[in-house]
Amino acid sequence: MSTTAFGDPVPEPLATVTPVRAGFWIRFGALVVDVIIVGVVSVVLQLALGTAGQVIGLVLGIAYYIYLEGPGGQGQTLGKRVAGVRVVSSTTGAPIGYGAATGRYFGRILSSIPILLGYFWMLWDGEKQTWHDKLAGSYVVPADA
Repeated sequence: MSTTAFGDPVPEPLATVTPVRAGFWIRFGALVVDVIIVGVVSVVLQLALGTAGQVIGLVLGIAYYIYLEGPGGQGQTLGKRVAGVRVVSSTTGAPIGYGAATGRYFGRILSSIPILLGYFWMLWDGEKQTWHDKLAGSYVVPADA
């Protein structure tokens, strides 16, 4: 079995990956929900524990995205679940592995640096992929797709 650039095994394709992709506004809504969840937890920890709480909040935030967007959460953070979308592998249609989820998380930093250009990229990309989607080899699709 071959592996991805992030070391995750590449399973046999389940089926053709759905051509339906989640749109900008539904993804934006999911992001807002996730930012509120992670932000509230981080602020509470920082207020309660100071700098240590800030570090713990950061680690928990990273773990939140990696675990839930990976196989542990079947490709859905809480925000994505509310919005009815999920992250899938562009090659298999299955949830991405933890390595790809890690790359996708840190790819968000690249998407953010040039005035959020990497996020807006999906508006004119034929596959509706952001830069972090492209980096991780993922699509965001409706949950029932």
